[in-house]
Amino acid sequence: MPRMLTVLSLCWTYLLFCAGLGLFLNGFLLVRLELRSRSSCQDAPFSEAAGRAGDSCWMPRRFSRAVLLVIDALRFDFARSNPGNQNPRPYENKLEVIHRYVASQPQHARLFPFRADPPTTTMQRIKGLTTGTLPTFMDVGSNFASPAIEEDNLIQQLVQNKKKVVFMGDDTWEGLFPNKFFASFPFASFNVRDLHTVDDGILQHIFTTVESGEWDVLIAHFLGVDHCGHRYGPHHPMMAEKLKQMNQMLRTLIATLQNDTLLVVMGDHGMTETGDHGGDSEGEVDAALFIYSPLPMFEMKTVEDPKVVSQIDLVPTLALLLGIPIPYSNIGMVIPDMFTSLPKLDDNQHLEHVKALCINAIQVNRFLESYSQVTKDLPLKKLSYLKQLFSTAMAEYSDLIIHRQVSENIVLDQNHHTRMQNLLITLQQYLRETKEMCGETWAQFNPTHMLFGIVLLAATCVHCFLVSENVSTFESGYKVLIFYPIIWGLAAVLIVNIWMLVSGIIVERLILCCWVAFGSHLGFHWNFWRSKYFNHHITIQLSRSTKAGIQEKWINWWKIFIPLVFLLLRCGAMFSNSFVVNEGQVVAFLLKSIVTFTVLKLKWDGKLNHGLNVPDMHRNPSFIPYKKESLYIIALLVTFLLCILFSHNFHNCREELANCEPSSFLKPLSSLSARQERNFHYILSVFSFALIIYLVRKWFLYYGNLNSSHLIVFFVRLGFPFIVFCSSCYWAINATPEETSTNLQDLKKKIVVVLPGLVFSLTTTGFFIVLWNPITVFVKDNRQSDETLVPFRKNSPEIKVDSQHVIPQIYRKMQQSMKIHFNGDQNESRTVAAYGLGTVYSAPLLVVVVLLTFLLILLHNERMSLAFLLLFLEAFSFLEIHGTATNLTLQSDNTGYFTVPWYAVTAWVLAATQFFYATGHQPTFPTIQWNAAFVGFTEGHGTNILPALLVGMNTFASHILFAVGCPLLLLWPFVHERKSTKSKSTRKESGDEELVMEMRLHENPQMFSVAMLQLGMRYMFAYGIQLLASMCAAAILRRHLMVWKIFTPKFLFEALGFIVTNIYLVITFCFVMRVDVGVSSWFKELLKQSR
Repeated sequence: MPRMLTVLSLCWTYLLFCAGLGLFLNGFLLVRLELRSRSSCQDAPFSEAAGRAGDSCWMPRRFSRAVLLVIDALRFDFARSNPGNQNPRPYENKLEVIHRYVASQPQHARLFPFRADPPTTTMQRIKGLTTGTLPTFMDVGSNFASPAIEEDNLIQQLVQNKKKVVFMGDDTWEGLFPNKFFASFPFASFNVRDLHTVDDGILQHIFTTVESGEWDVLIAHFLGVDHCGHRYGPHHPMMAEKLKQMNQMLRTLIATLQNDTLLVVMGDHGMTETGDHGGDSEGEVDAALFIYSPLPMFEMKTVEDPKVVSQIDLVPTLALLLGIPIPYSNIGMVIPDMFTSLPKLDDNQHLEHVKALCINAIQVNRFLESYSQVTKDLPLKKLSYLKQLFSTAMAEYSDLIIHRQVSENIVLDQNHHTRMQNLLITLQQYLRETKEMCGETWAQFNPTHMLFGIVLLAATCVHCFLVSENVSTFESGYKVLIFYPIIWGLAAVLIVNIWMLVSGIIVERLILCCWVAFGSHLGFHWNFWRSKYFNHHITIQLSRSTKAGIQEKWINWWKIFIPLVFLLLRCGAMFSNSFVVNEGQVVAFLLKSIVTFTVLKLKWDGKLNHGLNVPDMHRNPSFIPYKKESLYIIALLVTFLLCILFSHNFHNCREELANCEPSSFLKPLSSLSARQERNFHYILSVFSFALIIYLVRKWFLYYGNLNSSHLIVFFVRLGFPFIVFCSSCYWAINATPEETSTNLQDLKKKIVVVLPGLVFSLTTTGFFIVLWNPITVFVKDNRQSDETLVPFRKNSPEIKVDSQHVIPQIYRKMQQSMKIHFNGDQNESRTVAAYGLGTVYSAPLLVVVVLLTFLLILLHNERMSLAFLLLFLEAFSFLEIHGTATNLTLQSDNTGYFTVPWYAVTAWVLAATQFFYATGHQPTFPTIQWNAAFVGFTEGHGTNILPALLVGMNTFASHILFAVGCPLLLLWPFVHERKSTKSKSTRKESGDEELVMEMRLHENPQMFSVAMLQLGMRYMFAYGIQLLASMCAAAILRRHLMVWKIFTPKFLFEALGFIVTNIYLVITFCFVMRVDVGVSSWFKELLKQSR
């Protein structure tokens, strides 16, 4: 089988998976339809308000100006003070100016809990705060992009009504509202390590702007509190400093406000106890809203427990207070307390409030009518009920207000007040139920697309399984795997296109891709089962005549069944919310179980018993290695289990786990206040990182891969330690506290860019070097002794190493020796020793793994290097167990080395998932480590691709490393090839006197390609079946209470992990094929020299 066929088959299978996944996502995560209609002054609900276009619209304005301050991540308990608290936390009792005004001037100031609608990411909250709509779940994905808002919004209405809007702060606003601001002072927002740039920039402009008077609405978005939470968490002293800074800013600002100015201070969302946000936990959705007016605005009473205000309710409230139309698509409800103390008509305390609610209800009703005409999403029964409720309320309003205003003598009796209160309740009920209906409607699904997406994905899983189990039997592999599926797929899409031309119906591109996948599956299965039936028909008589064939078939199925049971248990756990929440422990248990079962099975099969039989040991000395390997494999198992046990110390916590404490290792060194503790963890981090490189170098030395003078060997010898040095210096500089001088801070900003940039450059250089020449083999003419080739002192400690693994100084003399051999006396007996040839494939692959590890460790906080050390030790222990077990099992069958058993693939996949949790990640949005986007980039990014790539690599680091290391499952047993697997006479007869290790792969290129394809298909199947399970769980449980909190994030993380894994898997397989080409070229060059 050609190398190219292996890669093309994997790529085509990956595209089939993507087609099914894309179709399911298209049906599961629908985007809300956005209406482009806009409100205007001419659309006034009441005729008397239509003529106020020059001054105010729809309702007389209360304020001429407004200052809107967004303090990002201002949680409600950050703003609320308790004077009786004598031992406050860093975030408590710091905004004392809010408490002072609320307590001393209750008519002027009010503090509300400000409830955010998930997802609690900044861009989605800005959308909600300006449009009055509910963002859909998948809007969280655009937090990197910030596309311009096309829906009607407050900013648009302000500009449309000739208001001067000045903005300063988070540059996300510039992306959402391009060319809308009269003046703008944006600052880069995404660098969560930077606590001061945005806030200090605002403070430089806000007071001068207020004093200038060249503005109607001033918007300032502070980011220091949010970034402090991301970097340190809310319990760090730096949080107290940022809140004190905000307190001083508010005190100064309030003193400069004029009587016609409204001050609104709000948080767009809250944060968890670890400083993250994005989900829907109580700490994330409970923000703060502080309203202040120099003139009396509220009722004369102190509110101990104010009502919770929804964030979208601020939109109609601000619009009416400023005298502009409410945005067209708003479904928020005006805040009742903001209208209760307005000038009252004939002492009716509810009149202005009722009028505001009526205007609000008329606007919402207009939106519902327009939306229901464009799309049929809204449930007709609920829509009819709401229309009836709206009609009843409007009729009552007309009877109570409009008709009575024409009369000069109005007698307001108790019945009138009661009816007015009932009207208030009815209008609030209408607006509240409208919002609930829209929230439920915009979570609708397309079951047809979901079903066919699941079917396509399941068919691709079956495809992977069939290919992995039968690829070696294909007579024409390229036809069954590539040619027929592609031809059938193109035929299917051609038929669909002809149907489109005839019928005039337009089909989406995604649907066309799915038709290609559907035709491809038909082509594969038709030709596969036809050839399968033909071969089975020929051999059926032979199968009936022998019991050995049937017995072997059952043994093979048993070997498949046990590992797949563990995989299916993992899949079944995805249907339970409690198992998903505790998945880190579930996967660790399954991983320990399958590896322990593998070792125990060796015991049950008698592979570990030989060393215990003393008479047999004397009779046959070849049994002695079994005892050594028995002890060795037990030691490896203990190491493996200890690594899993210790890795639990790096787990993060979900907010559903009430008694869970996040690992202290998740906090960066800069968060540690004690100097000794910080120094200890720094030394531990550097030691862990250096130990990884030391162990890898020892492996290279042991197998002779550091002896040649090739550039890649030079890079491993010198480049690896230098990268560790640069990373260590970066950690040391980054761990310095914030309270340093300005000059040192400026120097620090430069160094934290230069050092990571240097690491990135060196690792990229390493990738190009190993791709250019991946061969690490050194050839030595064995007729000359080491003493004649390499002079060294007697009793030197380097003697043993130099004589065992020839150092690069030999290379020049070896060339001369080989030239003499090939051109001189041909009768003289000579041999050539190639050092590192037995690990010619695994050595360059291990170099790539280490280079990736450099990048991934740098993208995590420095204390996670210990977790990566455990990852390496666990992976090495399992590879050693796998290699030893394979050698003990395949004592006389060399072809068995070319098949990676299912238990190894399953355990490798489970280990990748286990270390997803052991590197501090969880399948939830709040636990995404956004800091990774700014490692080496303090000033932000020009595009959104690079930060998304960095955060993705951080999140799926374990998936990447295990995907790149996947071919080691095939290579490692060859590295562990034993001389004792055959008797001496057998080895002489077969010509296998010397161990060839990985060169057996090069000697059997057809089997090598088949083995690689089989391994790739099994790995894809293992991930694909897990993705299928998460899809089914999300689809079946789509009406479950926890679908958006647990099952949907889990599905999305599984989908992203699957995509990332398979991209790196295909790239790695291409690299292995490149190494194989390099090995072939190396042998050809050697043959040319011999001639």
